[in-house]
Amino acid sequence: MHVAMIGTGYVGLVSGACFADFGHIVTCIDKDAGKIERLQAGGIPIYEPGLDVLVANNVKAGRLFFTTEAAEAVKAADAVFIAVGTPSRRGDGHADLSYVHAAAEEIAGLVEGFTVVVTKSTVPVGTGDEIEAIFKRVRPDADVAVVSNPEFLREGAAIEDFKRPDRVVVGTDDERARAVMRELYRPLYLNETPIQFTGRRTSELIKYAGNAFLAMKITFINEIADLCEAVGADVQQVARGIGLDGRIGSKFLNAGPGYGGSCFPKDTLALVRTARDAGSPVELIETTVRVNDARKKAMARKVITAVNGESLSGKTIGVLGLTFKPNTDDMRDAPSLDIVPALQAAGAQVQAFDPEGHEARHMLKDVEFKDDPYAAAEGADALVIITEWDQFRALDLDRIKLLMNKPVLVDLRNIYKPDDVRRLGFAYTSIGRVAA
Repeated sequence: MHVAMIGTGYVGLVSGACFADFGHIVTCIDKDAGKIERLQAGGIPIYEPGLDVLVANNVKAGRLFFTTEAAEAVKAADAVFIAVGTPSRRGDGHADLSYVHAAAEEIAGLVEGFTVVVTKSTVPVGTGDEIEAIFKRVRPDADVAVVSNPEFLREGAAIEDFKRPDRVVVGTDDERARAVMRELYRPLYLNETPIQFTGRRTSELIKYAGNAFLAMKITFINEIADLCEAVGADVQQVARGIGLDGRIGSKFLNAGPGYGGSCFPKDTLALVRTARDAGSPVELIETTVRVNDARKKAMARKVITAVNGESLSGKTIGVLGLTFKPNTDDMRDAPSLDIVPALQAAGAQVQAFDPEGHEARHMLKDVEFKDDPYAAAEGADALVIITEWDQFRALDLDRIKLLMNKPVLVDLRNIYKPDDVRRLGFAYTSIGRVAA
């Protein structure tokens, strides 16, 4: 089948490359000429393990193309995917749909014959109706079916998630559109992947409800971690104890500094706004948003307490990990964006290292960026682990101790065993685990 993918951001590029790997002919389209030139030259504008090889293989096979001009690809397409950004709108937290609406208007002027227009971007309930209205206004004669097909990709594991998903959700009542979507995802039928067909509004809400539930689960275990510290319990054992219950499950029960990234912050906020506008507020999610925002800001207090309990004036703090999670270069709403400025406000000089956090250099001011974790530890009065990159899990702690001004380790991801670290002479602080 012929697919046009509007937008070559995280979702569009991964989805386009994977559809091409399924055997479809895919053209990825973007207004950013620099990005398209880079892709055409074999470069990848985002960090995602395995994506460079997947793109290169499918370009070489003649199934994957990149262009700034939409006309030819859209006219030939059986399905046109809208995979543009929907950031939080300043002032009210609603999803900004201006890029989605602009894409729909452009597509409307170009389609020929029956075409399925698929919303891959995360959009509020009712957006499909708005896209349909745009087509009726701009091109009333167009033979299109507007479909919702939300993405469920985890950054750092996106290719695996696309090719071996828990489920595929398709929102449409149009039988012709169902046939096209079945053919697009036909390789997944061989793996017996559940493909759920729903109404379009239901599909749109599934995406938001799923992300909100996961965000709430993270926030729940973070609050339990605080309670563990207060009563002398171990949050990792609590998480294991409740996670073994099949009704709860073990995923997203790792206590830490709060959630961030491209999805959870903006999607929970957009759901809150949508629910309030509909007169049916989601108070659990409203509380989740508030608690998570406060948690990220409070993490600096753990560092201050670990150092001397008063201030960080004249102190040097080493930071390991700046991206919102490992195996991505995404800095959007990363906990480090709250924690590092709070450390600086307390008087600290911050030196940091992240394997892929290049954007942090533009987003964090007055930070001394280092080339490896040992350089970040050198001369530090405390070393703080914010993001759990694999290379931080097996540090030479004896070497770290010799490099540091004081052997203070604040592990905001609980990747080390307290007894092991303290045995080496460190003052060790973690999340939800009481000091010995």
